[in-house]
Amino acid sequence: MGGCRVESAVLEDGDVITRPQPWEIYSQEDLPANVDWRNMNGKNYLSWSKNQHIPQYCGSCWAQGSTSAIADRFNILTDLKTNAPVGLNAQAIVNCQAGGSCNGGNPAMVYRYAHTHGLVHSSCEQYVAQNLMKDTCEDIDICRDCAPPADHENPTLDDCKAVDAQKYYIADHYKLKGSDKMKAELFANGPISCGIHVSDNFVAYTGGIYEEYIRFPRINHEISVVGYGHDEESGKDYWIGRNSWGTYWGEWGFFRMIMNGDGLNIESDCVAGVPTFDKPNATQFFQ
Repeated sequence: MGGCRVESAVLEDGDVITRPQPWEIYSQEDLPANVDWRNMNGKNYLSWSKNQHIPQYCGSCWAQGSTSAIADRFNILTDLKTNAPVGLNAQAIVNCQAGGSCNGGNPAMVYRYAHTHGLVHSSCEQYVAQNLMKDTCEDIDICRDCAPPADHENPTLDDCKAVDAQKYYIADHYKLKGSDKMKAELFANGPISCGIHVSDNFVAYTGGIYEEYIRFPRINHEISVVGYGHDEESGKDYWIGRNSWGTYWGEWGFFRMIMNGDGLNIESDCVAGVPTFDKPNATQFFQ
């Protein structure tokens, strides 16, 4: 696998779909020209931005883009009625190898893990950008609290204990592709996670509507798409994406990508899920 994300985010047993899809409900004529979950009727529903490469390089984009999109959807679900915006823990996902590791992974498996086990809040584990140094993931690797160490120079997990935490589940989750389905999904339910082909030019992006012709684009990175818009001056439609490379990259950690053009394959492999605080009791699988 090249990069930090599999080329196709598929699950062997298929998606979980128990309700009509947004693109079956809304026609393109029903959709607004602009959707931006950073400012929907004056509210910013997004969780905070991340940097997957601090304190060291870790190819956890598959966990970062997916947990960002899912956290944003919980903020939409609660209409920001929580004491602070929800953020979800990518390190716990890496610890439990719920789709991969710092060597890359499959974002669709994060949605499946959220469906079967539930995700935990960002405050449960410090992001350390490394794989768990053991074969099994235990409760203490998901959510912990630590007491002052007996030996301040050599603290250990003996000073820590696993703690119960609020679980954030995903009910339905499914793949989608194409601008029509993406726009309907974004309008109806909120941010989605998508794969892109990262090029050297994209790494150096500093702003504007990005487009680049790649003869044979191959997905190798996961990001979150938080909206779409139209630029009156250029006449171009674009996606609003959020990366996990820190707020000093791009447009404060975000980027705009050309829609229906040379957009690094951003419209070809996306995943979305329906947030719930209740653990799903049943699943319905579709190949």
